[in-house]
Amino acid sequence: ASLVRATTPDAIADKCLAAKKAAGKTYDEIAGLLGYTNAYTCQLLLGQAQLKADARAKLADVLPTLTDEDLDLMSEPPFRTFDDAILKEPNVYRTYEAITHYGKAIKALINEKFGDGIMSAIDFYLTVGETTGKLGERRVVITFNGKFLPFIAQAAEDNSAPSPDV
Repeated sequence: ASLVRATTPDAIADKCLAAKKAAGKTYDEIAGLLGYTNAYTCQLLLGQAQLKADARAKLADVLPTLTDEDLDLMSEPPFRTFDDAILKEPNVYRTYEAITHYGKAIKALINEKFGDGIMSAIDFYLTVGETTGKLGERRVVITFNGKFLPFIAQAAEDNSAPSPDV
């Protein structure tokens, strides 16, 4: 595998989204067939996640207009990035606003429940779902499910790779 993709995530995304449209499948339907979360599946089709070997044949079956070359490119580690303009998109902006508005409370609750540390965004699952509110309205449910990573006291004796000049 090359260190740099021969094509951009946007080019892969365009091909994947065209294949999704041609197949007439939703992200949830594709996710169910691949065994992935809907958010990971969406990231995969947007060129922001790597296609793993165990899902390659399944994806080829679900989206048959993708070529072997497309699947090869999707199998390489992607260049994960984002366009700053996405922060101005209303869905993303409102999610960002909710996270910043509730940020101190989220931090306090995580620290109270788990101690001093953070939620991983690598060992992490995200799903977007739907529920019905008390008045019958459709409501969005976004679930962040990340491994807790405690901060450690950096005891010199535990450092398995000390600097050469120490």
